[in-house]
Amino acid sequence: MARIESVSVCIASVPLDHPVTFSTRTVRAREYCLVRVRSVDGVEGIGYCYAVNTSGRLLAVAVTDLLGPLLVGQESLRVEGLWQAMYQEALLQGRAGAVMRAISALDTALWDLNARAAGLPLYRYMGCWAEDRVPAYASGGYYQPGKTNAHLAEEMAGHVRKGFQAVKMKTGRLSPGEEEKRLAAVREAVGPDVVVMLDANNAWKDLPTALSYMRRFERYDPYWIEEPFSPDDIDNHARLAQATSVTVATGEIEAGRWRFKDLLERGATTLVQADATVCGGITEWRRIAATAASYGVSVAPHAWHDVHVHCVASAPNATYAEYMPDDTIVNFRRLIDVQIRDEGGQLLLPQTPGLGFNFAPEAMKRYGVVQRGEDSCWQTVR
Repeated sequence: MARIESVSVCIASVPLDHPVTFSTRTVRAREYCLVRVRSVDGVEGIGYCYAVNTSGRLLAVAVTDLLGPLLVGQESLRVEGLWQAMYQEALLQGRAGAVMRAISALDTALWDLNARAAGLPLYRYMGCWAEDRVPAYASGGYYQPGKTNAHLAEEMAGHVRKGFQAVKMKTGRLSPGEEEKRLAAVREAVGPDVVVMLDANNAWKDLPTALSYMRRFERYDPYWIEEPFSPDDIDNHARLAQATSVTVATGEIEAGRWRFKDLLERGATTLVQADATVCGGITEWRRIAATAASYGVSVAPHAWHDVHVHCVASAPNATYAEYMPDDTIVNFRRLIDVQIRDEGGQLLLPQTPGLGFNFAPEAMKRYGVVQRGEDSCWQTVR
C-alpha cells in the first residue's frame, strides 16, 4: 500500500455564458472544489464537488484545516477507515452540506488514486456490470429569456435525434396550465415512446399545489417528478408518491446512507438520485445504492456524468447516468482535459486508469481562485 504524501485543494469559479433559471433560483456562475491526493509513489488521484455559486472557500477550509491533515501519512487503500475518520472528525462541523461535500471530493480522489495505481478504469476497479457503455438521459429544458415552448420542444427533440431515448426538462416555475403546455409540446415533439423526466427543483410548498400540477402532467406519461418539495419535507414526498402514478425521485442533495434509509422506509421516494459528490463520495454512494437495492429501488445519480458513469457501471440497480451535452448550463467540463463521449444515447466508459480525466492546467490558470494571502490557486497540506 502507498502512503499519502499530500492533499491539495483549489476552488475554481466558472461563469455561465448566459444566466440560467430553475423553478426557485437563478445561476450566473458555478464554483467547484477540486482536490488532489498524492501518494509517496507519485501517483495522484483527483476528486471534486460542486460548491454552488459563492461558497467554495467553505469547502477549501474544510479540506485544509479539518480533513486533509487526517489523510497525510495514511495508507491510500484504507478507504473505509479513512472515510470513517473524516466523518468522525466532522461530526460537530456538519454531517451534510459543505463538510460532507469536501469528504465526498476527497473520498473520490482516494478511489481515483487507487484505481490509477492499479492501472484500471475506476468502474473496473470498483467491480462492474457494464464493460464499455451505460444508458443515459439528456438533461436540460431550463428556463431562459425568450425561450418559447417551441424552442424547448426542439431542444428535447434534438437530443432524441442524437439517439437519446430519455430526456429531462425543468418544471414548476410557471402556473400549472403553462407548465402543462410546456410538457405537451415536448411530448408531441419526442413522441410517445421516449422517456420524459421532470425536475421541479423543490418548487412546491404543499401537496395540493403539487397535485394541481401532477394531475395535468399524468396524461403525458412522465417517467418521474424530481425534487417536488423541499428535501426536508419527507412527509409530502411520501404522500405524493401514494397519490400519483408518476415515480417520485429525490436525494440529489442528501448525505449519508441513514437519510436515504429514512426516505426509503417512509416511501418518500421510488427512485434514488444519490450524488457521489454530495452524499459522501464513492464509498458512501456504494452503500446507498446497495441499501436502495435491498428495497427493490433503482438508482439514477444526479448530474456529474464524469464521475457517475463509473457508479452506474458498478451498480446493478442503476438505471441511467444524467448527461449534460454541453457546457452552457453545467460547465465543469471546462476544467478537465478529457470529455465523456455519447453514442446512440449511451455514454462510453473511459478505458484509461481512474476517472479517465485530469484537471486542465490552462483551465486552472483561468478559473482557479487565488485566496487572500496565497500565491497559487492550489493550497497543499503535507
